[in-house]
Amino acid sequence: MSHRDFREFIAVAEQQGLLRRVTRTVDRSWEPGCLIKWAFQGLPEEERFGLLFDNVEGSEFALGTGILGASRRAYALGLGVAPDEISAQWEKALVNPIQPVSVKTAPCQEVVKTGDQVRLSDLPIPIWTPGKDAGPYITTTTVTREASSPNQNTGVYRTQVRDDRHVMINLNPRRHAYDQAATWWAEGKPAPIAWVIGAEPAFQCASVASLVSGAEEMAVAGGLKGAPIELIQCVTNDLRVPANAEIIIEGEVLPDERDDEGPFGENLGFMATMNQRCVAHVTAITHRQDAIYYGLTSQMPPSESTVLQSHANGALVRKLLRHDLGETSVHDVFVDYTYGGQMAHAIISMTPQLPGHGRKVGRAAAEMSSFKRITVVDEDIDIRDPVHMDWVMNTRYNPETDTVILDQIYMRFAMDPSVAADEDGVKMGSKIIIDATRRFPEGDFSLSSKDTMMRALEVWKEAGLPEFEIPRRAQLRLDKS
Repeated sequence: MSHRDFREFIAVAEQQGLLRRVTRTVDRSWEPGCLIKWAFQGLPEEERFGLLFDNVEGSEFALGTGILGASRRAYALGLGVAPDEISAQWEKALVNPIQPVSVKTAPCQEVVKTGDQVRLSDLPIPIWTPGKDAGPYITTTTVTREASSPNQNTGVYRTQVRDDRHVMINLNPRRHAYDQAATWWAEGKPAPIAWVIGAEPAFQCASVASLVSGAEEMAVAGGLKGAPIELIQCVTNDLRVPANAEIIIEGEVLPDERDDEGPFGENLGFMATMNQRCVAHVTAITHRQDAIYYGLTSQMPPSESTVLQSHANGALVRKLLRHDLGETSVHDVFVDYTYGGQMAHAIISMTPQLPGHGRKVGRAAAEMSSFKRITVVDEDIDIRDPVHMDWVMNTRYNPETDTVILDQIYMRFAMDPSVAADEDGVKMGSKIIIDATRRFPEGDFSLSSKDTMMRALEVWKEAGLPEFEIPRRAQLRLDKS
């Protein structure tokens, strides 16, 4: 089972070296945002850790970031599984979601502040790209729902702090939160909204998945956790939020109020421009007695945002291929850590059952996602190992015969710098599908038998040579030797 709450997770993460504390007092206007960037830009994934700032100038709360999405290992720890079990856990959760349950009391409401007590400046909300972002941004899960339905939506929508009680939230048409808010505005009512800070890892992981409209992320979160997510009703609206969260910010989005939002460092690695966005009025802040403020770090990839999106969106496409389209020969899907799901590179591992099967699966993945590149390989390739992927591209891929280009694709994400916009600002781009599955017989691998190599490994150890973990690409090759 996944961790009961976020603080339980960070305690274990610290024990395993996946979290480092910074005890000196830091200035939220620049130090946390820059330090966490160094963690992701300077360290290889296997050495990466998140940060917990114990003392933030001007705030009583500690500030954490980059912990859950530090690496594949950290993500797996959050779900309580081994790294190789992440996709299977996601598939189980998507196929067998567990509905949330309601509770009457909750740790996230140990302290309740409303009216004149509400001050966003009390929270250690960072400036994530100092010198370029327009101000502090709340980067966490939001909760919304339709006016006529109890079904709630969760997602991460960046939120710029304007003052102690007002924010601008990046809601756009055709995204779930905006469409749900519009059902309230159609009735002339403000739309309820809540920001969930420091919820249990399963909830945070489920929140970034691009589920179809109507699917409830909280039920998927229950499936990931292996138990129902406990929900408590907000104090100033009727939304239900995770009871074990650290902090809840409650508010309402008025029908016609807009203000300038941005610029802000997007998870694609570029600065988003200033735009008119919805204004939300903050109506309450509730929190634990000794709450920890947690913000997802994004901006320049790789980042926590792209790691979380990679695992969620890769698992979602894997489920859709295997269960919805019946492509049970698909084993795994990996999405790169640059764009994480938006115009990203997806690599699919499968066992082809017929000629052209790799192309067929690649086309299906292109249709159901915003992936810009899809590469399909056999099951004997470690899709998360760049060295192994380079090898397969050089041995099993013929660019002339194994490439499919899909053109005139509407690019939902206007920040793609490789595509020019037309006079109406519309970008029509393309996608590439690479079928790198085996089509011709191959010779034996130039490795001794597995038994011989394993005996040699014992000699290696007896000789006092440094120990190492066998790379998966080597294990896959040994299994065929």
